[in-house]
Amino acid sequence: MISAKGSDEGAGVIDVWNIDTFDNELRGDLDAHANLIRNHMITSRRQSREHEASDHRMPYPENPHAGEFMALNEHITQLMEARTIRTWHYTRMTDAEIDTLRLKGIYPSSLENIRSRFDAQVVAGAFSQEVADRLFADSPYQSDHLNARSGMFWMTSRPVDIEDGGVAVFLESWGGEAAHFSQEDEAIQDLLKQIGRPRVLEIAMPLSHSRRSSFAAEAVLATYGRTLGCQPDKQVFDLYSQQPLSPAHILAVHSEGEPNFSAMARGYPVGFADLNLGPGGDE
Repeated sequence: MISAKGSDEGAGVIDVWNIDTFDNELRGDLDAHANLIRNHMITSRRQSREHEASDHRMPYPENPHAGEFMALNEHITQLMEARTIRTWHYTRMTDAEIDTLRLKGIYPSSLENIRSRFDAQVVAGAFSQEVADRLFADSPYQSDHLNARSGMFWMTSRPVDIEDGGVAVFLESWGGEAAHFSQEDEAIQDLLKQIGRPRVLEIAMPLSHSRRSSFAAEAVLATYGRTLGCQPDKQVFDLYSQQPLSPAHILAVHSEGEPNFSAMARGYPVGFADLNLGPGGDE
């Protein structure tokens, strides 16, 4: 099992929102630039407030620390490319699918594995071959949406409350976007809501499998800035893996009816706080 704690080699799993999980190398580089981070963030916030209070006739002021901060951001981005972060995937799956997931791991979306999922539900007796064919024909993956989603498995960088509208739709209906996003048949819509159970997958995501290292760097810098008394904007981002993830990368599966599922982002994971009160999350 992959460690959920950072290490000197950066091989552990980092929560981009929790400084206690930052490994020694990452934390050391942040500590070495604490004054720069503090000065840039304080100046940026002050300039933002002054601009909002102005008549907007003057150009937005340049932050004198911007150049050095951008260089630091690029450096932290390079560090994050070699690291693994904890991510979250909201879905609805059957027990059999979870068993397969634990055995074979996670694979990015494709027409082939979508077809396979539909056919497996026919074998399981969840619906008929006619319904499977209809789902496949109506899937948004048969359109331009395929190019935007094919070869990707999507996650989010922070846990989200299961009642949040942004994730509730994925928990409500089986099959994800491939099945229900463009399905207009009400009977099939109702059927998809009866299959499986809502789940939250907790995943160790190597950033080398994605293209979101810069987003992770921004989140790490924001988290560190808060420990310095700064109030940066909340940095939340979606990311995707373009490569299969082995069973070892699945840290946990939280299912409806389990305590951690109900407490997601509201007590689980321990130490998580959803900074959602203002632009900086803490006003």
